[in-house]
Amino acid sequence: MAAVIDNATHPAFEKLRSHRIATLNLDIEEYRHKKTGARHLHLAADNDENVFFVALRTFPMDSTGVAHVLEHTALCGSERYPVRDPFFMMIRRSLNTFMNAFTSSDWTAYPFASMNRKDFDNLLSVYLDSVFFSTLDPLDFAQEGHRLEFDTPNDPSTDLVYRGVVYNEMKGAMSSPTSQLWQNLSSHLFQTTTYHYNSGGEPDHIVDLSYDDLVKFYRHHYHPSNAIFATYGNIPAHEHHERFEELALKRFDRLDIELPVRDEKRMFSPVRVEQGYAVNEGEGTDHKTHIVMGWLLGHSFDLQENLEGQLLSAVLLENSASPLMRALETTDLGHAPSPMCGLEDSNREMTFVCGIEGSEPEKHKDLEALIESTLLQVVEEGVSEERLEAILHQLELHQREIAGDQFPYGLQLIMTAISPMVHGGDPVELLDLEPVLATLREKIRDPQYVPSLIRKMLLENPHRVTLTLRPDEKLEGHRQQAISEALARRKAELTDDEVKQIVDRAQALEERQMRKDDDSILPKVDLTDVPLQMPEPESQYDGEIAATIFARGTNGLVYEQVVVPVPELTEEELLLVPYYTSLISEVGCGDLDYLQMQDRISAESGGIGASFNAKGGIDNVQDLSGYLVFNGKALARNRSELTRLLRDVYTSARFDETERVREIVAQIRARREQAVTGSGHALAMGAASQGMGPGAWLSFRLGGLAGIRGTKQLDQALKDPKELSAFCDKLAALHDKIRNQGREFLVIGEEAQLPAMVDDLKSCWQGEAGTESSKWTMEPVDYTTREAWLTSTQVNFCAKAYRTVPVDHPDAAALTVLGGFLRNGYLHRAIREKGGAYGGGAGQDSVNGTFRFFSYRDPRLAETLDDFDKSLEWLQEADHDAQELEESILGVIGQLDRPRSPAGAARHAFHNKLFGRSPEQRARFRERVLAVTLDDIKRVAATWLVPTNASTAVVTSPDNRDVAEQLGLAIEEM
Repeated sequence: MAAVIDNATHPAFEKLRSHRIATLNLDIEEYRHKKTGARHLHLAADNDENVFFVALRTFPMDSTGVAHVLEHTALCGSERYPVRDPFFMMIRRSLNTFMNAFTSSDWTAYPFASMNRKDFDNLLSVYLDSVFFSTLDPLDFAQEGHRLEFDTPNDPSTDLVYRGVVYNEMKGAMSSPTSQLWQNLSSHLFQTTTYHYNSGGEPDHIVDLSYDDLVKFYRHHYHPSNAIFATYGNIPAHEHHERFEELALKRFDRLDIELPVRDEKRMFSPVRVEQGYAVNEGEGTDHKTHIVMGWLLGHSFDLQENLEGQLLSAVLLENSASPLMRALETTDLGHAPSPMCGLEDSNREMTFVCGIEGSEPEKHKDLEALIESTLLQVVEEGVSEERLEAILHQLELHQREIAGDQFPYGLQLIMTAISPMVHGGDPVELLDLEPVLATLREKIRDPQYVPSLIRKMLLENPHRVTLTLRPDEKLEGHRQQAISEALARRKAELTDDEVKQIVDRAQALEERQMRKDDDSILPKVDLTDVPLQMPEPESQYDGEIAATIFARGTNGLVYEQVVVPVPELTEEELLLVPYYTSLISEVGCGDLDYLQMQDRISAESGGIGASFNAKGGIDNVQDLSGYLVFNGKALARNRSELTRLLRDVYTSARFDETERVREIVAQIRARREQAVTGSGHALAMGAASQGMGPGAWLSFRLGGLAGIRGTKQLDQALKDPKELSAFCDKLAALHDKIRNQGREFLVIGEEAQLPAMVDDLKSCWQGEAGTESSKWTMEPVDYTTREAWLTSTQVNFCAKAYRTVPVDHPDAAALTVLGGFLRNGYLHRAIREKGGAYGGGAGQDSVNGTFRFFSYRDPRLAETLDDFDKSLEWLQEADHDAQELEESILGVIGQLDRPRSPAGAARHAFHNKLFGRSPEQRARFRERVLAVTLDDIKRVAATWLVPTNASTAVVTSPDNRDVAEQLGLAIEEM
């Protein structure tokens, strides 16, 4: 269907242009507000999921995190909505499909999405008021940003400490070596502009930010003359304009806003820098150094330069067949390519980065030599036209694909357009790649085109930084000592009045946090706005080849899956499965080695992969079933190639390239270790749940904390050639077991493509009938656990878990609603607002029959675990009203009804059915959710969540070993 076009223009706006993008099936309309100059980009599309986005250009010139703290504080109350926390209140009173706020390096944005028009209008009124008429209460600044408090807030004899949500968020974020790597590299590549600084805030600098600085920054930056509005969906632009004008813009005049928008001063010779990052004392520093090289390139908003940068990056780094990636993967200078490798094009000027991790500080010159010699070799030998065509094919596929399974599709398009709008480029050009792709196809016919780009952008570009980030066992101790000494000096210098001010502010903040505001002033949806059922995608079935077929609007892409029931496996084989699924698309196949296969995958598809999915039964979590899924996507013109590619990988992948296998395992290890500081709450919940069923146990062993530790041990073991050879033999034997299984297929594409796709399947898989083996089963798992996992982190991740019920049990719905009820009514205030953690909550996992509490980037440990228990006491003892329950039910329905991409919705429906989650079962669960009462949630909590039955797990620093032992937690080393 065509996009919704509406030619009416609101008198307060002038229309600058319209542009149809046929490949995306949408119309772009660009407007300017006459009085203030505010810009509006509207993406008109036939989609009920409407997206709103407003961005302010924010160019901080220090690392106090002023833009980030302001992003948090602006959402804590406004002129029309003078309640303490309208943002989190609206999350609970809404059917939103997305609500958040972002601080980028040079803009701050406030986006939301909803499929319900009433809800969209409600959220728009709150967002516009929060952005342009924020209250900025000093107590909210103290809560969200930072504050000085006594360790026991009302006891001046205790130590002074720093508290604050952003302060703890950034302590957690900057615990990651990769975050430090990027920030340090940026600070040296950009010496004079905003990118020199950490826009999120460095914890040691956040504490220097004053409330007056915050207010000054707000008044300078948060004005419509500095604003960019963007919308997506089927609400016409003039209706948005009417609301923008009425709710905000009519109250403003144009303001000339001076911001330091300029290019970086160029360096005339390369720079080498060495810096340290913290590791735990006694952990050892061998093979833990990161070395990267970064170049400053041209403007990101110049489409020609941008796509040349993307082309250059893909030529050098796209996959293991790319020359620079191959050099970084195979060198013995380090364990794996750096996660920083690639092109960063969100800033005003782009950067290209490459390097390694798992190295030693003295290897930096050797790495420079390796990279330079590789680049020279590419310049001398050139790049084949076939390879360049494959890269342009990837750019076309990426541009066409309708994503939106993690992030609303409309928001993804807006995020693509925002960078040129901030920096003075053309947003339409970056969304409509077809014309420039055609130009690039002409240019790549010249064999000197790519070599000349490499010379100009890299080899002859002196604005280059080599950064060596080495581990330092003393660094964190020195930092903590410096902070403690500074706070002790500060405390010693406090006057009696200052002591009183600190105690009074802590008391005032607690009173504000405990205050129950009149939330009736906020707009809301209620249960009458909830659709009774959401439609499921319809499918057909071809019994001749066991194929389930979905006709979906996929914008010229096709998707295929080969779905195989897991054969009977030993425990050793089961633990191999994550490596098998990661390696299957990275190794050779048939007569082709892994390099030739990488080229084939790139030329013929948008990528292939494999995954392992296991779930308990809808009425018994101990009754586990599992499938291996081989999946791929391609442009429709490559549908036959995709089918053959999946067939070849499934039948003929080989694991005899031992060095390749060793390299990929090293990369898996690096990725898993880096995930800890970003996903510590999920890992802690997984560890706490491990004994509550075979599904939870598998998750913990294969992808959780035990899996990460196992990967480290495996990576170490594979340095022995005998161990490596034996490991490859085991993978090959597992593959033989899997490829002989019976199988079924999933096919997703546009209606016109489907008959040919099914015919391709039938001819391609002819004579490949598998055999059914014994059904894979696992013994029941049932034990409690109390563990503390130690790693290098400045914050904690806490979890408690309880054994509950599977999804079709009558209590599952009430337990699911209970999670939101505890978070909204107690945990958010106790753990985030008062405790200072970045986040915390609770939820039912009906797949594994567990209920989990968690905290994220949390300065506390024992107190948070206590708060989990106190929330259950609060549930039983406090008075609750129907509104609180309705908000929790709305939250669950919002998750159930969350839209997916066309292909994602089909995949979801297919795999639900595969595991017995039929439309009838899902409808039954939804009806139960809508019928939950207050008595129900109290009853299920009393029945299933008995604190003495809880399993506990935390991810914490070795500094907290004593605390963990006092809590009775067994110590586990990562």
